[in-house]
Amino acid sequence: MPPKLRTMEGQRVGLSLRLLRNRLPRLRAGQSQNSPGETTTEPERIQEHSLSSFAGGQHFFEYLLVVSLKKKRSGDDYEPTITYQFPKRENLLRGQQEEEERLLKAIPLFCFPDGNEWAPLTEYPRETFSFVLTNVDGSRKIGYCRRLLILDEVEKRHQISMAVIYPFMQGLREAAFPAPGKTVTLKSFIPDSGTEFISLTRPLDSHLEHVDFSALLQCLHFEQIIQIFASAVLERKIIFLAEGLSTLSQCIHAAAALLYPFSWAHTYIPVVPESLLATVCCPTPFMVGVQMRFQQEVMDSPMEEVLLVNLCEGTFLLSVGDEKDILPPKLQDDILDSLGHGINELKTSEQINEHVSGPFVQFFVKTVGHYASYIKREASGQGHFQERSFCKAVTSKTKRRFVKKFVKTQLFSLFIQEAEKSRNPPAGYFQKKILEYEEQKKQKKSRDKTVK
Repeated sequence: MPPKLRTMEGQRVGLSLRLLRNRLPRLRAGQSQNSPGETTTEPERIQEHSLSSFAGGQHFFEYLLVVSLKKKRSGDDYEPTITYQFPKRENLLRGQQEEEERLLKAIPLFCFPDGNEWAPLTEYPRETFSFVLTNVDGSRKIGYCRRLLILDEVEKRHQISMAVIYPFMQGLREAAFPAPGKTVTLKSFIPDSGTEFISLTRPLDSHLEHVDFSALLQCLHFEQIIQIFASAVLERKIIFLAEGLSTLSQCIHAAAALLYPFSWAHTYIPVVPESLLATVCCPTPFMVGVQMRFQQEVMDSPMEEVLLVNLCEGTFLLSVGDEKDILPPKLQDDILDSLGHGINELKTSEQINEHVSGPFVQFFVKTVGHYASYIKREASGQGHFQERSFCKAVTSKTKRRFVKKFVKTQLFSLFIQEAEKSRNPPAGYFQKKILEYEEQKKQKKSRDKTVK
């Protein structure tokens, strides 16, 4: 049965999950309802996934909120208001309550960022998008919003009774968060339906969690995506314009994901609420998404050196002008060739994600993949990055010119700071690609010697 749209007089309902994790995981869900004769095998399936298989100390979400639009006492305006919260406030510790007081005030605004021009309920598209709240210390909270529809599993229980939602959400919140490639199975009881088991599998390749490049490919050409990447690498100001909240959210997350293994550390707002449009006037780097209805306000704002991307038309409304010249020409051509090769043969979102992400990861492998060799360590294990020697090791003049600029960015600085703390390079996807590239160079060198 499809989820029922919950409607009330003068009220529209959205929902958000505010998560503890810095990156929202994409979980593949599979579920089965079992007859009494089948229930004996299910506990065995659950036991296969022991606590040692999961990342310790993480939860699926911090809390769930239902945000409704309610008419103000005076006038015809509506304001977003939290009408349901899990867990309840009284179940939170004092420190958690204080944090909640500060951060939850912002969440309703981000669930309904459209301003006060509310359309009739029937005219609203069903949208799924995410938003990001940045704390003073730079840490981020990611919210996942299913607008106008309550999440399927929650809604299914809401149709029966609000009391059924609580044990389901409690079980989900207390479940161990799966490590990459692992599965967690949740047991849930629904009156008149029996026991239900829901399996959630986390992707093995975690650097592409919560990323979908399809929307970006539908809106822009490969050349434009490369120019956006180049602007982001130099930590410039980037604004995306689109009609739909889903499009904005997906495209800005995809653009940020192109920076892997580096992380965007500046202002990052996938969907900017109307009351925060002044963000586009900030002198510091930012990556934000703005609804198309606010285009003129953005264009009239005092901005310098901004890349303004119209996702609806697939055009740049504003640019610095040198976006095509930031990356080394040969490496830029390599990215373009890789993106175009075999793109039409891809079927699944996972294949598309890997195809799009791969060339940009390879770009960083070829430009800064030798970083670990230029971290000199003390006896204590503390490392010190040798920036000058690192740059001089790049033999190509065009590559070296780019690297000298890139090492001055916060993207690179934060990455190196983490590397300096660790005795060994992290055994992740980026390191795997570095080792593969180094092995390829050795084999090529060996072949060249044999030919001579």
